[in-house]
This record gives sequence, structure tokens and C-alpha cells, in this order.
Amino acid sequence: MAQFIKANEVPELIKDGMTVFLDGFVGIGIPEELYIAVEKSFLEKGTPKNLNIMFAAGFGNSKTGTGLNRFAHKGMIKRVIGGHWGLAPNLGNLVNSNDIQGYNFPQGVIAQMFRDIAANKPGTISHVGLGTFVDPDLQGGKLNSITKEDIVEKLHLNGRDVLFFKGQKGDIALLKGTTSDCEGNISMEEEPLTLETLSIAMAIKNNGGKVIVQVKKKLEEGYIQPKEVRIPGILVDYVVVAENPENHKQTLLVDYNPEYVTRKNEAPSIKEVAKLDERKIVARRCAMLLNRDQKILNYGIGMPEMIANVLNEEQQEEYFIPTVEPGAIGGTPEGGLNFGASIYPRATVDQPYQFDFYDGGGIDAAFLGLAQCDRNGNINVSKFGPKIAGCGGFINITQNAKSVVFCGTFTAGGLDVEVKDGKLVINQDGKIKKFISDVEQITFSGDVARQNNKKVIYVTERAVFELTKDGVVLTEIAPGVDLEKHILNQMDFKPIISENLKLMDERIFRDEKMGLVL
Repeated sequence: MAQFIKANEVPELIKDGMTVFLDGFVGIGIPEELYIAVEKSFLEKGTPKNLNIMFAAGFGNSKTGTGLNRFAHKGMIKRVIGGHWGLAPNLGNLVNSNDIQGYNFPQGVIAQMFRDIAANKPGTISHVGLGTFVDPDLQGGKLNSITKEDIVEKLHLNGRDVLFFKGQKGDIALLKGTTSDCEGNISMEEEPLTLETLSIAMAIKNNGGKVIVQVKKKLEEGYIQPKEVRIPGILVDYVVVAENPENHKQTLLVDYNPEYVTRKNEAPSIKEVAKLDERKIVARRCAMLLNRDQKILNYGIGMPEMIANVLNEEQQEEYFIPTVEPGAIGGTPEGGLNFGASIYPRATVDQPYQFDFYDGGGIDAAFLGLAQCDRNGNINVSKFGPKIAGCGGFINITQNAKSVVFCGTFTAGGLDVEVKDGKLVINQDGKIKKFISDVEQITFSGDVARQNNKKVIYVTERAVFELTKDGVVLTEIAPGVDLEKHILNQMDFKPIISENLKLMDERIFRDEKMGLVL
């Protein structure tokens, strides 16, 4: 039977050098009160130190020091295996200064690794990551010079290349739920996502470690009903009832929103119409690529979120089912620091199973960000100079969706555009070119996409490109744009120009509904 303890007792359970499995997604699933106690102990007593941590998705807010940021102290961490690093930039700084060892693997692979570790498998086999910086032929996911151990290798099985990710052993799990009964059975009725909490708890318990769960409340009488239990009490060693509600929020911004955990069978309400800027221009062109046969969608964080807004404005949203990689299916995906939650979702599954669905080709169309694109059609969203953003679920999604659309502005850093009379006017171009000769890091491999005959489109506010067997082809330009001045001169490589070069649909550049029918 689980013991109920205070948060300040948790650091005593974590010995120096232990491996800690963590769980969360942006602002969801973070046992903040446990993290605060562990951070305070290190800063005041110097222990626990030299920890190894492993997590699938990034979580926390760098501006407030929450989530993963509480572990980003020199001496506290020895090694990190993580899927997304961008929300904890100080972890990246420790990697850049060679103060910690660091690995970046696809978010879905790490989620599946936790499940395989629970079953005591030697590791996880996946095709995800081939041809990217995760591939041992390139970097093997290593982030700096002191990271020496090869924990991913290439194998040839059943006639095809795959990657083998070596299984890890964990000692401590720090997890979050909603309610615990007296036996330590954990329910998650207020959590927008279940993530991989069950897999992590099993992995730690089967290795003889300790599972610690932070909850909002304890059920003083009776038991949580069997089908409501998300972490069985046989896997839980300690339960901490959060004393400060601020440390047990539903997301980083929301205390509790019932819309994240309930279903309503009603048509989507009309949202506030977004202004017609470069983001909406790109989103409109992306929306035009859809058809009603492409039911299952994935939107990445940032600009792709606007596509849902466009579909809503054009009253086409009801024909599509958006999904979010940590487990939400259907509903309206949230953005920003609420990303990961969906309003009125149809269902929520554990993250490893969502990525099983993704990796098997379940997504009909995916829309992801475009940070850097090169002459081979490769995309980088994971590393920019010293900044380690991490790949997150980007590799899983882009390698396996039936069609992939990368969307973003053509340049960055000071771009100023407007629309007039159905034309795009570029008042000032950005200082940073996005279309360069070679990306800094390959997060998406154009070569692998061509080998798999994948449909890949690149959409910007002034031009549309397509990846073909011959290379990156310019297929459309915006009305009002000069091909030489505004496109070719703003690229470090010359694309193939289609013989049937077209103007982008003029409706995109008018400040009124497009009358889109998909």
C-alpha cells in the first residue's frame, strides 16, 4: 500500500547518481510541487546531484522556471535523454558548455521506449529517425562532444534499415494524477492527457525503483473504480497531495477547464476572425491543400495552429479530425502554453499508442513549421547555432504522415508584409533567410521522403514549393511578388522553376471569407 508523504520528503528518496523518469507535455502532467522540493534540496544541500533524467516531451515555462527548468543546474544533472529541449533552454546551455551529456531522440520513440523498458525488452526498434541527425550515420542523437556512448545503432531487419534504441534503467518516477485512494490507485479525471504515466510507472517498478505521484486530492473513503484507475496502486510507492493549488494546475495557464476533459456533440462555434497577416496567408494556402478524404490531421505548434482557425472561419472544420501527438483525438486543439489540450476531444489515448498510430501512417495530412529548408528539401527545426530546440514529435509525424506540409514565412527577423487589392506587398524583408544551401541539422530528410515517394509541400506567404525526385520545385508565387527580387534573391540556392508556374489563389489575399469548400 502506498505511503502518503509531504513533498519535502521526496528529495530524501532520490540518491545521488540515480536515473529519474519524468513526464509532461508543455504545461500538462507536471508534478510541480515535487520538482520544487527536489530543486530546493539541491540548491540548499547540494543533493540529489549527478542525476540522469529521461523525458519524451518538453514541459515547463522558461520565463517562470517551471517544469524541466528546475533541473537545469550545474552539478544537479549528469545526463539527459530528451525529446524536446526548447522549453528548458538552460538544459541546452549546460549541453553547450559540456557540463552535461545530452541526447535528443524523437518524442514518440522515447514514449515507446518507456513502454518497452517496462517489459524489460533490450530496446526499441523503429524506422523513425532514419536519415536525420538521430541516425548513427550522422550524429546518433548526440548533442555535444562529451556524449560518447552509442545508444542508437542501425540494423537491417526484414529487408529494411531500422534504428535500435538501447533500453535504459530507471530508479525514480515523478508523476502527476488527480485523485488517489487509500491504496494508491491513481485517477486522472482532471488531466487533459494521460501521456506515458502508466508505462513509466511500470518501467520503474519492474526495475525495483520508487514511483512517486503528486495528486490534487485523496479519496478518504471508498476506492477509485477499476476502469477509472490510470496508475494501479500496486505500482505506486508514495503519494503527495499538493498543498499549493498553483503547483497542481491543469496547464501552465489554466487551473481547471472542464472543456479539456469532456465531450460535447455540437458544431464548432465560430471563433474570432484572425487578421489577414502573413500567418493567415500561409494558413489559408495550407487549408486549400486539404480535401474531405483527408480526415485525420496533425497541426504543429506555432503557425500551423492558424489552419484550424481558417477552417473554422470557412465553416469547414467539421469535416476533419485534428489530433495532437501526446494523445488527444478530435476537438479543437489549443495553442501556446495550453498546447497539448483540446477543447471537447473525442478521445484521449496514452502517448505511446498515439505514436503507434502515427508511425503506422495513421495521419492523412500533417502541417508542421518551416524554420530552415535546404536544396535537398531537408528541414531543420531542432538546432539553431547554440540554441537546442529538440525534435519533439516532428520526426515521427513528418516521416509517417501520408502527406506533409511545411509552413512558415519566407524570411524571418523583421519581415513586414501587407495585402492590397488582392496582392501581396513586401514592405521589408526579414534579415534571416530560411531557404539555405544546407540546414544546420537534419530534422526531416528530403532524401528519405523521396525514397518513400512521400508528398511534401512547402508553403510560405509568397511562394509554394514541392519536393520531387529532381529536387525542390517552385510551383506558385503570390500575386504582386517579383520572382527575381522577392524569391530567388532571398534564397541561397536556386530551386527548379516549374514550367507551369502559377499565381497563388487571389482569394488568399483579400480581407474577406474565401468561400472555401473542400
